[in-house]
Amino acid sequence: MTSTELIIRVRGLTRDYEMGAERVQALRGVDLDIPRNEYVAVMGPSGSGKSTLMNLIGCLDTPTAGQYWLNATEVSRMTDDDLARVRNREIGFVFQTFNLLPRATALHNVELPLIYAGVSARVRRARAAHALDRVGLADRAHHRPNELSGGQRQRVAIARALVNDPSILLADEPTGNLDSATSAEIMAVFNDLHRQGQTIIMVTHEQDIAAHAHRVVTLHDGRVDSDTIRHAA
Repeated sequence: MTSTELIIRVRGLTRDYEMGAERVQALRGVDLDIPRNEYVAVMGPSGSGKSTLMNLIGCLDTPTAGQYWLNATEVSRMTDDDLARVRNREIGFVFQTFNLLPRATALHNVELPLIYAGVSARVRRARAAHALDRVGLADRAHHRPNELSGGQRQRVAIARALVNDPSILLADEPTGNLDSATSAEIMAVFNDLHRQGQTIIMVTHEQDIAAHAHRVVTLHDGRVDSDTIRHAA
């Protein structure tokens, strides 16, 4: 597979943390290739390194050693300012907690990344409205979070992650705060986005959630323990 077909290429990625006098090895040499339009679930027990890997892929942290290419650009050696620009342009984040502004409408919450990027008001409102439409919330644009269900709030958060048209969507336990019926609703949204061509990388500890992904990467003690194609993309 050529570098142009890969959205993510990781080689020998390690991450150590100093905990007092002790050094903790969170990642111990991870190799990983993720093609464009892939749908990957990252699993593993607590302490396996999955959150550390997500932070590195999301350009929220830098590795101790190893290399990481995103869209054929090496980001593992970038400065914090450069990483911030990559995050805003290339990566959409969806978290377990929705992180919405309580007094802002759904539309304004989705607009926020575009405000930070300096996009004009007319353009950003149109793009935010389109993102809400993609997650089935066009009719809730002017509702505030307390007027929305848990599933609707997570869909607003997904729309916010999509509004910059990111190369990858990173979801960290996106159904962790939701009941089973609402979780199914949110996974249907991710499935639709993948069918539309969105590359999705999702951390989860739930097998039934991981079952939606095309591929499951399992970490153990900071290394890739298994890498399994579940079904055709």
